[in-house]
Amino acid sequence: MSPDTLTPAPSARTASAAAGSKPGALARARRRALLLIAAAAVLLVLTAGVALSTGQVSIALPDALRALFGSGAAGDVLVVREFRAPRVLSAVVAGAGLAVAGSLLQRLFRNPLASPDVIGVTGGASFGAVLLLATGASQALTPLAALGGGLLAATLLGAFAWRSRMAVTRLVLVGLAVQAGLAAAVNLMIVRFPAELAGQALQWTTGSLYGRTWPELWGAGGAIAAAVAAVFLMDRRVAVLDLGDDSAGGLGVDPHRTRLGLLLLAVVLASLAAALAGPVGFVALAVPHLVRLLAGPPTPLTLALTALTGALLLTAADHLVLHVLPVHGLPVGAVTATLGAPWLLALMIRQGRPPQRSSR
Repeated sequence: MSPDTLTPAPSARTASAAAGSKPGALARARRRALLLIAAAAVLLVLTAGVALSTGQVSIALPDALRALFGSGAAGDVLVVREFRAPRVLSAVVAGAGLAVAGSLLQRLFRNPLASPDVIGVTGGASFGAVLLLATGASQALTPLAALGGGLLAATLLGAFAWRSRMAVTRLVLVGLAVQAGLAAAVNLMIVRFPAELAGQALQWTTGSLYGRTWPELWGAGGAIAAAVAAVFLMDRRVAVLDLGDDSAGGLGVDPHRTRLGLLLLAVVLASLAAALAGPVGFVALAVPHLVRLLAGPPTPLTLALTALTGALLLTAADHLVLHVLPVHGLPVGAVTATLGAPWLLALMIRQGRPPQRSSR
């Protein structure tokens, strides 16, 4: 099945038409989105709080929250701030970055299968990070290495698309080839690694939040927060692009330059999220679909809901890995892949069904 046959993500024009079809529909959609945002925010705070308070040293939830801000017993502050908080907050930031990147790519490519882990961006980030390990450089440079690898993947994708002049909806096929090629290069490096480095690299490439530190969080997390803010600021331009290149040009928006800038933002988000959590699969693919199912077509409110849902999903998955599942050392990417693979299969089956015809 070609990606061209898939139904594209709903556009701003579709949202406006749907909202205007019934009186008050826009207000109801806004209220529903606000309620979902509030629910997701509460669940995220609770999940993060439980993650901070659970472990070999059990801490009451109020004490864990106080320890996060440096108050309470010295032992609680040490455990929460130095060991648990960097990992939990990295999951929050990386999950939000992946979800927003996936939502942005699906709108730009007009394809529901477009996501960083499908078009090669996370594969490029893995390549950059593993190459850094191979050279023995400082792991503090991992965000830059992952970003460089993600930009490499995007450059390869753009070069192939430009030379063949292919439609934007077909770029996913090229991205799959880029992802496969970079994954093969990563596997080759892991095989050639010394034994002590091979295990570390293999754990990273399956997605893991183990050993996150405050410097990594401030570096990659701060850049992710800035990129997410930039996506919100450019939401109006994305909505104009949804109308088509001709209409966008008539409204004073350069479609090619705007699309390139938005693609760069998506690559930055996905690459830096991979630097924190590894190439976690299916978060960027599944969350935008779930949000559209619950809250409707894209708006700034649904974009905020997408970020919160991605953060909640990755934080909950990491908590399952640490404290619920009986398998020790299971990477968080295994959990998201287990949840995401059936979702992708269901999506493919749903999109492959022929449209129902009226019997009249």
